Amino acid sequence: MQYRPLGRTDIQVSRICLGTMTFGEQNSEAEAFQMMDVALDMGVNFFDTAEMYSFPCRAETQGDSERAIGDWMAARGNRDKVVVATKITGPDDGPFLHVRGGDLSFGPKQIKDAVEQSLQRLKADYIDLYQLHWPERSTNFFGQLGYIHKEDEDWTPFEDVLGALGRMVEAGKIRAIGCSNESPWGLLKMLDLADAAGLARMASIQNPYSLLNRTFEVGLAEVAIREDCGLLAYSPLAFGVLSGKYLNGARPSKGRLTLYPHYARYIQPRGEQATEDYVNLAREHDLDPAQMALAYVNTRRFVTANIIGATTSEQLESNILSDDLVLSDSVLEGIELIHTINPNPAP
Repeated sequence: MQYRPLGRTDIQVSRICLGTMTFGEQNSEAEAFQMMDVALDMGVNFFDTAEMYSFPCRAETQGDSERAIGDWMAARGNRDKVVVATKITGPDDGPFLHVRGGDLSFGPKQIKDAVEQSLQRLKADYIDLYQLHWPERSTNFFGQLGYIHKEDEDWTPFEDVLGALGRMVEAGKIRAIGCSNESPWGLLKMLDLADAAGLARMASIQNPYSLLNRTFEVGLAEVAIREDCGLLAYSPLAFGVLSGKYLNGARPSKGRLTLYPHYARYIQPRGEQATEDYVNLAREHDLDPAQMALAYVNTRRFVTANIIGATTSEQLESNILSDDLVLSDSVLEGIELIHTINPNPAP
């Protein structure tokens, strides 16, 4: 397993990160324990969660992902071997109002409350990486490409957000901070403010990135490299679509898109065509399609960690082994050709 520094901190994280949002919904706590055991044994030291998980998000299972990690660390006595990342829920008018009573701004009180509640669920004294789950302001994220500007919109000033997070760092509650689903303007603004005023500095940005969605390359890749604020790539298999298991209308019984068909972001016609092309390319070279897709993400210089998800230990082991896969020049050329013909079909 390869390890990389988290931003400009001294925290070393595995190139493969285990995403745990299914813990509490698709995975029981016993299954979660088994998967975390497998991951740690295979060299994964980085685990990502959020206060709003499990997924799909419901009041009944909110926080269960953090609880599973906390119970596992307590049972195994391995807190010092694990880098834990979690997130504060962003503002929302509907589905997430059960989180902390719907008090979902990034104000100092809200950040303090969210951190303290996550620490309780994690049974921990500190969080290694604390992230803003999505921007407080209106901007384009979650697949929205066009930007629609809203005049006179009110949100917590970045200085106040960074100051509140910095006080959590000073108190020893968190070690590093990051953002998620953020734009180039938002990330650069926060980095510039932090550098100018000596505030807490973003160590990472967690945005989607996969063979079906390479929009991160357009404006954020250069920022990530030049500012030492690397990508934590989520949905690198596009909800499992790039494994090929949903091609030709197939819906495996326990597949995420079978259970939750309304999450259709990655199975639009152009996405399905690109997926078929990538799967065929992998098979032409005797590669597992999912491993090829993950290995491609691993090769990107702007990536700090690749967040993989799985619902079985067998899937997990196979996905982790992508860290050892080196793609040939002919495979990489094939990927670029498909991307040129059908770019970013599922942003």
